Amino acid sequence: MTHVSSNLRTLVLNADMQPLSWAPLSVWTWQEAIVAVMQDRVIQLKAYEDVVVRSAARSYEVPAVVALKSYHRKKRATFTRFHLFLRDEFTCQYCGNRFPSRELTFDHVIPRSKGGRSEWSNIVACCPADNLKKGNLTPRQAGMRLLREPREPSPHELDSAARRLHWATTDLHQTWLDFLYWDSEIET
Repeated sequence: MTHVSSNLRTLVLNADMQPLSWAPLSVWTWQEAIVAVMQDRVIQLKAYEDVVVRSAARSYEVPAVVALKSYHRKKRATFTRFHLFLRDEFTCQYCGNRFPSRELTFDHVIPRSKGGRSEWSNIVACCPADNLKKGNLTPRQAGMRLLREPREPSPHELDSAARRLHWATTDLHQTWLDFLYWDSEIET
């Protein structure tokens, strides 16, 4: 038996055995997972080996992977900075160069001062140099072209984009690997 780390996480799958989300990967704290198992809201598929937590009366396995009992349908992608960068694959939509998130900013295609709104269809990932170059102008006024027109992505599109990123496969606990990538194409 090992000590339960406070940063131990539990992979959460939908009822169809796919992750609830890849963007970011759907995980709960081990405490949230144990409560959900005890409340019979999820099915525990796998527990961490030799990791238990004890109460005064019982010992409990710490869930490594759980699945929801009923299917959770994702309706819309949440409009967040991370999802915006993910939609644009961390690529400046003007120069086409890829950047780490800390080096990216975002640009209102139609500046707010010209009536542009903060919404999926008007904001793109942008490097600081191109943001400065474009300034308070439209792309046409600045003599710049967008790589692609901004639009609202579906949750499925965001999940697909997240899976293509190299870091989507890092920081995954070995226990989770049996439950991820079931629908991935087999490399030949």
